[in-house]
Amino acid sequence: MRVSVDPVSRQERKQRTRQALLDAALGLLAERTFAGLSLREVTKRAGIVPTAFYRHFESMDELGIALVEESMRSLRRMLRAARNDPSTYRDIIRASVLTLYEHVRAGEDHFRFLTRERYAGTGPVRRAIDVELRLFSSELAVDLARFEYLREWSTEDLRMMSDLLVTAMLQTVLELVEARPRDAENDAEIVRTAEKRLRLITLGVPNWRSRR
Repeated sequence: MRVSVDPVSRQERKQRTRQALLDAALGLLAERTFAGLSLREVTKRAGIVPTAFYRHFESMDELGIALVEESMRSLRRMLRAARNDPSTYRDIIRASVLTLYEHVRAGEDHFRFLTRERYAGTGPVRRAIDVELRLFSSELAVDLARFEYLREWSTEDLRMMSDLLVTAMLQTVLELVEARPRDAENDAEIVRTAEKRLRLITLGVPNWRSRR
């Protein structure tokens, strides 16, 4: 009996090659900045000829921006799901920290790239990170406004609080990717500190009065 196998479509092949380029760049970025990466290195590692690169990206900067989007949008989606899950409402801080921890540990190369380029990078890639962080903060501000005790807050104050929360989470990301030694005890301490950091930020919420 012959079993027919559907051939891989041209679009699927194109997507696989594009992902191979992203994965190759990410692997090479483990020990260097994006500015030190060359197109030839990336294509060689991905197993394609250099000219084929331009079928997927117009430039190395565009590839870097795609890496930023791939990293940040997945994290934003997972944290949004954690905030919208009714089962987490009683301790949304812990749920968010655990989600962040699991996501960073599952994709450390992505987050090492993000933290390095945010502080040491230049040009379009660094600007793309700033854009994604602003989107992250804006989405969080919208979600915060759904909580009863924050409904009277001004948009400016909600955004200020979300900026503080995002900054605190970024500090946790940095601590995770730079953790030495890499063990369960150290990870547990980083998670505990992250929770305490977020709880300290939220302690002032009941007493905050915005100046209009």
